[in-house]
Amino acid sequence: MPGLLGKKIGMTSLFNQDGNLLPVTILEVGPCKIFSKKTKDKDGYEAVQLGFGVKRSKKLNRGRKVFFEKLNSEPVKVLKEFKNFSNLDELNIGQEIGASLFTEGEKVTITGISKGKGFQGVMKRHGFGGVGGTTHGQSDRLRAPGSIGQSSYPSRVLKGTRMAGRMGNDKTSIKGLKIVKINAEENLIYVKGSVPGSINSIIEINK
Repeated sequence: MPGLLGKKIGMTSLFNQDGNLLPVTILEVGPCKIFSKKTKDKDGYEAVQLGFGVKRSKKLNRGRKVFFEKLNSEPVKVLKEFKNFSNLDELNIGQEIGASLFTEGEKVTITGISKGKGFQGVMKRHGFGGVGGTTHGQSDRLRAPGSIGQSSYPSRVLKGTRMAGRMGNDKTSIKGLKIVKINAEENLIYVKGSVPGSINSIIEINK
């Protein structure tokens, strides 16, 4: 699907036409520079490779450094291919695409890396209710998971059993987020609701 790369600026609130206060997330989308085009004749599929952000050249490996030097371009932080651009023939290498790709009221899918929470127990990670009150001498089992399997059969812990572990820092997508407002001059879009990731984290917006 056609889309853009961007970063999460933060959250605020806006009034809609009915006077209701909406929680919105501000996203900076682009400007995304076109670094290459894939065609069916040459590559077997059609796509556009977009770049976003700024990265110092001394932090690049040799392959990426040569890639940007050949294009005579400043290094970018992220490179990503997007397919199904309807106006692929009109797009040229070096051209920049911004927030004007989207329209107000349009629903988009946003992908990002969720905030990492570290190692967490079952109550925070999976929403367990706890074992119960401190009855019958129980003193240190309030936040414990309880039994994790049977004794005689199958005599093992089944795969997928919900237990304590690392929480967050996962690739997460949210579908159907509505664009409430667009500021094309500053490449900002305002999306209703929350978006995965921390402030200044890289996100991907698809139509």
